[in-house]
Amino acid sequence: MKNYHLEVYTRPTCSDCQELKTFLQSHRIPHKEYDLAKQPSKEKDLIKLTGSRIVPVLVFSHPSLLGLVKKTKSMIGFERNKEEIKKLLNVG
Repeated sequence: MKNYHLEVYTRPTCSDCQELKTFLQSHRIPHKEYDLAKQPSKEKDLIKLTGSRIVPVLVFSHPSLLGLVKKTKSMIGFERNKEEIKKLLNVG
C-alpha cells in the first residue's frame, strides 16, 4: 500500500493492542499512535470513526490525487484482521 498514513488507537491494558504495537515495530511500519490512557480526548475521535470504544483500531488514510481528500479504511482489532493488515502493509 503506497502513500498511506496509518493511525492506531490503543490502550495499555489491551493485549491485542500490545501485539499490534510489537508487530508494527518489528516490521518498522511508520504510524501515529494514540494511547487513550494518555490522550483521553482522542476517544471522541475513536467513537466518531467506529461507533465504539473498542481498541485497537487501525485507520489507513490515502491522499487523493490532489492531496486534498483522504479516503480512509478503519479496522477494529489486530488478531482478527491480521492477514488483511499484512496485505495492506505488504509484509509477510
